[in-house]
Amino acid sequence: MLALHRVIVATDFEPAADAAVRYARELARSLHAELHLVHVVEDVITRLTASTGAFGYYGDLTPVQREIEANADARLRELLTDEDVTRLHAQVAVLTSNVPAQAIAGYAADDKADLIVMGTHGRKAVAHLLLGSVAERVVRTAPCPVLIVRSHEREFVVPDAVS
Repeated sequence: MLALHRVIVATDFEPAADAAVRYARELARSLHAELHLVHVVEDVITRLTASTGAFGYYGDLTPVQREIEANADARLRELLTDEDVTRLHAQVAVLTSNVPAQAIAGYAADDKADLIVMGTHGRKAVAHLLLGSVAERVVRTAPCPVLIVRSHEREFVVPDAVS
């Protein structure tokens, strides 16, 4: 039997991630594990000051960063069902980083995750070569197994049969 106690699902709120959320929810439910929904937002303060230099930055972006994080938190909470909260002890986490794969793998390590579930866009070879893949980087650096879900592949999560 698999002993999974904590399942993390990383989402960017795209359709591929929606499929990953469904998979993670069902795995957590089937295995009586906790479910953690994670989203990484860009650190706009670091990004802007790095690109403009110390002299090109004149304002305090802290309120902007907080609003971005609050919006992400609200979107994560919208994904949760009542069952997620009561039965799966679901939690949400908004991570702030300009390196999403590193943030996700770090969260999994700190949280002692047993599994990370992520969606992938399934880009073609040239786009993948140019853009890379957050999911691929997480697979290489994660402290636990990673399940990659392609949104347009066969759906394995189906409604329970009516008894």
